Amino acid sequence: MVTITFVLLLSACGSEKIETNMSSDVADFEFTTQDNEQFGLKDLKGEWWAAYFMYTECTMVCPTTTPNMVDIQEQLHESGLELPIVSFTVDPGHDTPDVLKTYAKENKIDVKNWSLLTGYDFEEIKKLSEGSFKSVLEDGGTGEMEMVHSTLFFLINPDGKVVKKYDGLSQKELDVFVHDAQAVLSQ
Repeated sequence: MVTITFVLLLSACGSEKIETNMSSDVADFEFTTQDNEQFGLKDLKGEWWAAYFMYTECTMVCPTTTPNMVDIQEQLHESGLELPIVSFTVDPGHDTPDVLKTYAKENKIDVKNWSLLTGYDFEEIKKLSEGSFKSVLEDGGTGEMEMVHSTLFFLINPDGKVVKKYDGLSQKELDVFVHDAQAVLSQ
């Protein structure tokens, strides 16, 4: 199998080359934040942003991915850069705005530029996950079963196109994420 790596010229107030591994438009959305406010794709137009999928009762991967995204946020902030971050809960039935607000506090999330979203049904978030982010999402079923969701972090360009995915559990890929974000935000 031949792996083809391609480089796209990405722009945001200039141009910067980063290696990309995706090219997928994010479907239009408007959901509810942890502050019970409406927030959607239109609010991110013209900005680079990051996204990932999580839920507050996850005991398998979210206890690692959320702190990893917090670390990315802190590293970028220390560099004087701000990257809007969007967390899509995959358990909207449980993860109300109040639950997400508590989760943000417990995980030391700086919500100035981080929106935790809910206010949709499972099928709607599954369609967004699989369609726009090419990422699996399955309900774990009843009882103690976990949701099957992506551990990937995504970088989205100012035109609303997912241009790169990163393993949210890999320190090496987290370092690449920070490097890439610094490259596109520093233009």
